Amino acid sequence: MAKKSAVIKNNKRGMLSKLQQERRQKLVSLAKNISLQFEERLVAQKKLSEMSRDSSKIRYRNRCGITGRPRGNLRKFGLARMIVRDLASWGQIPGMTKSSW
Repeated sequence: MAKKSAVIKNNKRGMLSKLQQERRQKLVSLAKNISLQFEERLVAQKKLSEMSRDSSKIRYRNRCGITGRPRGNLRKFGLARMIVRDLASWGQIPGMTKSSW
């Protein structure tokens, strides 16, 4: 089980990235546009650097919805591999069975 503070911090990062996604994308496109003057691109880059670092989508980490484990997650379920295996063994995931031979 992950620390609660790590899970809360990660949820905050995800929320911030969704809220400021449009503004950040707009500033990035202005800063990369070579047809603009250098001063305009510099202003856009400065505004981008003043934004919160946690609003960047790259800082968000996929975590298990139950345990908060940061590694071994399956995107389809939003759960860690071990949790998916346990739930499949108990028949909690429709259409999935644990193989045995």
